[in-house]
Amino acid sequence: MSQIDPETARKVAKLARIAVEDAELARLAEELSGILTFMEQLNELDVAGVEPMVSVTPMRLKRRADGVTDGGMPDRILANAPDAREGFFAVPKVVE
Repeated sequence: MSQIDPETARKVAKLARIAVEDAELARLAEELSGILTFMEQLNELDVAGVEPMVSVTPMRLKRRADGVTDGGMPDRILANAPDAREGFFAVPKVVE
């Protein structure tokens, strides 16, 4: 079981750039120790053969048909362009 002392908690708080009052260091050290203890418990579990989860609820993303829509009208689309040449949008050169 990992035990964090208040001085280590002070170093962790400094590295995380969190302002912690001296009176709160003992409580922070206790909370960090609890987190490490829980992580050690998780490391003891045998997870061989368990597939990684994407979500805690089984679901499948909604999919739509991959079909062409609103195509075949380049003249109407290019009518809104400030500058169009040879069926393409023309943009000013920005790199020499």
